[in-house]
Amino acid sequence: MRIAVYLAHPRPDSFNGALADAVIDELRTRGAGVIAHDLYAEGFDPALTGVETGTVGAAAPSADDLVTRYQAELADLDALVFVHPNWWGMPPAILTGWVQRVLAPGVAYKLGTADGEPAGLLRAGRALVLNTSDTPADRERDEFGDPLQRIWAACVLPYVGVTDVRRVVFRTVTDSTGAERAAWLQEARDQAAALLAEA
Repeated sequence: MRIAVYLAHPRPDSFNGALADAVIDELRTRGAGVIAHDLYAEGFDPALTGVETGTVGAAAPSADDLVTRYQAELADLDALVFVHPNWWGMPPAILTGWVQRVLAPGVAYKLGTADGEPAGLLRAGRALVLNTSDTPADRERDEFGDPLQRIWAACVLPYVGVTDVRRVVFRTVTDSTGAERAAWLQEARDQAAALLAEA
């Protein structure tokens, strides 16, 4: 099984980084082919260019080597893993830009189908999203409507053909104990293992 892991956090020593490392290690230990990406460390530019904004047919090829590399990798993936914090109810800008630039028409989806609905083009049928947050769960749900769940499970991943979207939120991170973080890292490993066990 071939899985890409995308980390979106600017600090190398962040708990998000530890989560990504745990997932990558678990997947590799279990024999998965893992492509690991730290979007900040790789210097990904999230700014969508005018040339890349076409939506009918296929978008014009990007002149950005990282974009074309990420797009080429998508075709062979069985699953996707995203690790990022909840910032203002959104993924960090670098990951939002990744979605806009990499999941392009003709690469990840196509429009103009007979029923008028977009058709997802990705082979990857499942995704795991791991988020950190400092917002209590009841407030996230009741006041804000859990916007990250809507973004990933309703707006982005089904659009490109991912039908099995799993999401886990680790909260609240700022006041968490070492024991809580250790348990969360184990949960991340368990979630990674489940991606393979159910393949």
